[in-house]
Amino acid sequence: MEHLQFMFSDGRPATGPGTHALVGVVASGNLEVMIERTEMSGQMQVDVHTAARGFGETWQAVLDDFHARHPLGDVLVSINDVGATPAVVSLRLDQAVEALEEQS
Repeated sequence: MEHLQFMFSDGRPATGPGTHALVGVVASGNLEVMIERTEMSGQMQVDVHTAARGFGETWQAVLDDFHARHPLGDVLVSINDVGATPAVVSLRLDQAVEALEEQS
């Protein structure tokens, strides 16, 4: 397993009443994403635990794109990955934001 951590600043608080959201399932070729509101001085922290070693630059590119689409602050994103493709990672990240912001 490889552990990667990414920090993004200049984010906005997530909207909606949700405190956390969990999407996806850790299984062959997939991943789970948990997003939690937490005080982080406006930053977003993304922790990645992945079985696929040596893909830090790919993760950075996927997460840069995610942050451009969802510039969130005061959230912790935890990703448990067992080899998902970048497209699946982006899909799960979008689903997690949607679930967090649409909770009632």
